[in-house]
Amino acid sequence: MRVIATAGHVDHGKSTLVRALTGMEPDRWAEERRRGMTIDLGFAWTALPSGERVAFVDVPGHERFVTNMLAGVGSCPAVMFVVAADAGWQAQSAEHLAALDALGVRHGLLVVTRSDLADPAEARRQAYARLAGTSLAGIDAVAVSGLTGDGLPDLAAALDRVLSALPEPDREAPVRLWIDRVFTVAGAGTVVTGTLAQGTLAVGDELVAGAQRVRVRGLQTLNERTDRVHATARVAVNLRSTGRSALSRGATLLTPGAWSATDVADVRLEPAAAPQGDLVLHIGSAAMPARLRPLGSPGDLARISLARPVPLRVGDRALLRDPGRRSIVAGVRVLDVRPPPLRRRGAAAARAAQLAGVAAPAAADLLRWHGLLTGADLTAMGCPPGGRPVAGDWFADPSHWSALQRRLAALDPGLTVDAAAALLGLPDRKLAEALVAPPLTVRNGRIQPIAAAPPPAVAAVAAELAERPFHAPSAERLAELGLTGRTLATVTRSGLLLSIAKNVVLLPEAPEAAAAILRRLPGPFTVGDARAALGTSRRVAVPLLEYLDARGLTRRIDNERRVCPESSPPDPSGPGKRP
Repeated sequence: MRVIATAGHVDHGKSTLVRALTGMEPDRWAEERRRGMTIDLGFAWTALPSGERVAFVDVPGHERFVTNMLAGVGSCPAVMFVVAADAGWQAQSAEHLAALDALGVRHGLLVVTRSDLADPAEARRQAYARLAGTSLAGIDAVAVSGLTGDGLPDLAAALDRVLSALPEPDREAPVRLWIDRVFTVAGAGTVVTGTLAQGTLAVGDELVAGAQRVRVRGLQTLNERTDRVHATARVAVNLRSTGRSALSRGATLLTPGAWSATDVADVRLEPAAAPQGDLVLHIGSAAMPARLRPLGSPGDLARISLARPVPLRVGDRALLRDPGRRSIVAGVRVLDVRPPPLRRRGAAAARAAQLAGVAAPAAADLLRWHGLLTGADLTAMGCPPGGRPVAGDWFADPSHWSALQRRLAALDPGLTVDAAAALLGLPDRKLAEALVAPPLTVRNGRIQPIAAAPPPAVAAVAAELAERPFHAPSAERLAELGLTGRTLATVTRSGLLLSIAKNVVLLPEAPEAAAAILRRLPGPFTVGDARAALGTSRRVAVPLLEYLDARGLTRRIDNERRVCPESSPPDPSGPGKRP
């Protein structure tokens, strides 16, 4: 199925034309039929000569209902632009064209109606003059009479040509269904409708609607029940676990976890504009108040702030309208849905310089602007990553990554990985680990220089502890080796030795080795039991047990006894210490 919207001035025969093509009444409300004009969105469908089924979204032409019109064309890939032969180009013809041009609609057909009342040549000439220079320049034209039926076969054939030129929708893409109607069906519950522009919907799918999860209870397309609907299609979705009051026109049904909702974005305005006062952003079927902050000259780059978060992606097209002047201000192309704050003087101009010249941002552009992003973030923002991540699911801009490595090398040796991540402002300790490269290494949870061999004094202590791991050298022995004061602090900070108390040092692996021995004791143990099992003195046993307590390797059960927990994840930064 394909979907096409109508456009054009009020009373130029849009609904009559749809009725003649489909044999269906697109105007849903009695008030519309009484007044003879479309007020809200209408829907009808038919099969073209090729066998392709096409659904029409019939929009109102009156200026008072332009918001409804924009809700209808916002998700449609093509348009049937209608101009009456006996009236020619009119005010709402111009506003509808401005909206379509702002949204970047490139596929369409010019239909001159009421050709039985006047020669269509002049209306066609006027329309082509107005279409020139817009996204619809050069589209084909057909003259018809909805009353007599003249030209309808040519119109159907022309629609076939237009629809065959449309790009194929991505059926594997995540769903973002802009809702244009919400109603309740007795015995079924809440039903929403919209134009499925990409992706696939199936009965049983779980979706996100606002802040809640909902499940697809049933699907219809063109009044036919189905278990699965592929884009592009007009679809009615029966939802479970939601009420009608929770949804309205402009809300969305989304694939969970696949979209980035935001209330601020950096955008390109087409054409450049510097509007004053209240504005409304139209995207899909949604319309919401918006504020615009220009980022610099010549005014084509701006930051837009919205009244509520909406699911936006890089490359999305929208338009800004001034409701006071009843005019289209500019088309909007989304460049970044997670823009950095503009707090410092000159930040807006610097941001404009970053965005300048980028017509269609890719993952590399987003990484250049943000430095670090996960693959999931990039995909949700609309730019799936290429290449390999630097750590886990994290991707990095190469220049930013190199700068982080230089900053890491300048930090004091012996920092824990967590401390280094905090100092560098990294969101994940995996990134700090991945930054470590020669001449640095990670040893016992600390970032240290690679050393060919430990200093002689350290080697002597290590040799003594290799035979008796828990017989810490005395203060006199440490002084004899020159391991006192600042020298000892440097050695322990580098991770070559572990200090558990003043002048009490062991090998870095001693805590885990001690815990393994203590776990073999038959029950709760005292300091004396531990001292005997470890073959050490009370001078070492007491601070070692306190160290093990702090790391969760042992646990007090009363003033005298301890036990070893079943599972004891070690803390590489030590007992409550952080550099």
